[in-house]
Parts: sequence; structure tokens; C-alpha cells
Amino acid sequence: MTDEEWAFFELFVVVTGGKRGRPPSDHRRVLDGIFWIARTGAPWRDLHDYFGPWTRVYRQFRRWTLTGVWELMLEALAESGAVPDSLQMVDSTIVHAHHQAAGAKGKTQKQGFGRSKGGFTTKIHLRTNAGGLPIAAEITGGEVSDYKGYDVVMNAAAPAPCVLLADKGYDSDHIRESLEAAGAVPIIPARRNRKNPVQIDDFVYALRNRIERCFNKLRCSRRLATRYDKTADSYLGFIHLASLRLWFLHFVNST
Repeated sequence: MTDEEWAFFELFVVVTGGKRGRPPSDHRRVLDGIFWIARTGAPWRDLHDYFGPWTRVYRQFRRWTLTGVWELMLEALAESGAVPDSLQMVDSTIVHAHHQAAGAKGKTQKQGFGRSKGGFTTKIHLRTNAGGLPIAAEITGGEVSDYKGYDVVMNAAAPAPCVLLADKGYDSDHIRESLEAAGAVPIIPARRNRKNPVQIDDFVYALRNRIERCFNKLRCSRRLATRYDKTADSYLGFIHLASLRLWFLHFVNST
């Protein structure tokens, strides 16, 4: 983690981070350990000794995750206006879940697991700004339709779009009407079975590849590419962390 990244994270994890229990002596090193797990996909027990006892790093990750620190950071970046957000995109991707991810208390549906053609899977629903940077994310079972995932990510705390890009999987009267009622323009290709096809601006729609590239970048974090986490909040926490790193990477490349 660079000094610039730490300057941002410090404002949240030191002041507003989980305050229950014994606080880590070095928040920055703990965060580096969490990022190491996210990047390598290694089990918590294999965390390098440099980052301290794995139990301490894991407990602190859970505290920050359950108190909503990662979402608060992402919300702050999304509302900063640093990247244009009048044009936004939504999409989803299916991630295979490792068999060791099963077994959490409660039904698998509550933990974002499902059965689809790909087997035991989780679906990541993502909403990005015009730059292809995440502003909201949620997970469901792999068999859940894009329609249901759409409602979740669009209800998240983030600036409202003026134009929304999505693929055919989001072609429904409900989605189109809700966007138009909010004063937004839906650019969504029509399904083949739609009686009255809707014409779209192909030039603007071509920008949707940015959210596809965003998914590819997120999958570079191996903890996301394959789901090992038993609980939905832990896996979603890693998605938020990987999203935050993409924001910082954007700032570095734009300066």
C-alpha cells in the first residue's frame, strides 16, 4: 500500500473503524495483510508472519467489514465527483464457489450461494461510473436473474445516473420505466422476443466494454476469482476492497 493510499484509508480505519476488542498496534500493516490475502487468494492461516498473527488480521478484517467501513469508503469516492458519473453501467458475472465455502450458518441463499449451469456459484452484480470504476456492488446466488440484482445495486447510496448502459439481460419494461421516471435514459438493446424493438445509440453503447474490463481487473484479486469465503459479508468485503484499489490505480494513471 502506497503512502497516498494509506493517507486515505487512515481517515476511515483509525477514526471510524471497528472499535470493539483490542485494536491492532499497526493498522497499516494489518491492511497490507488483508490486501495480500485478497491478491493471492491464500487461506488466512497461510498469511505471512510479517503481517502479524493471522487471527488478529482476520478479526480486524471482520470488524471493519461488519461495521461497513469499506462501503463508506466506496461511497465517499463515488460522491467525490472525481470521475464523471452522469453515465453509468450495470452488469453481472458468475463466480465459481469452492466446496470449502459451504457450511456457514443459515441457508446457502442467505450467504449468496446458488446452483446454476456452472454448478455451485455466486453472482456479482456491479454498478460503475463512466470511467468503469465501481460505485456499488452486491452478490446473490448464481441462478438469480439480472433483474433482481439490478434493483439492489440501483438502490445503493450513489449518484443517480442520467444515462444507463446495460446488456440485453436487463431489457424489461420495469427497468426502462423506472429509469425514465427518474429522468434517466436507458441504453439497453432489445431482446429478440420484444414486439416493439428499441433503437439505441451504438456509439454510446460501445462504452459498456468499460464495465467488462472492470470485471477482468477485479478478477486479478484471486480471492474474488474463486469464492472461498463462507459468509456473504466477507466475500462482499473483498469485492469492495478490490474496487477501492481500482480507484487508486485510476488516480495514479491519471496523474
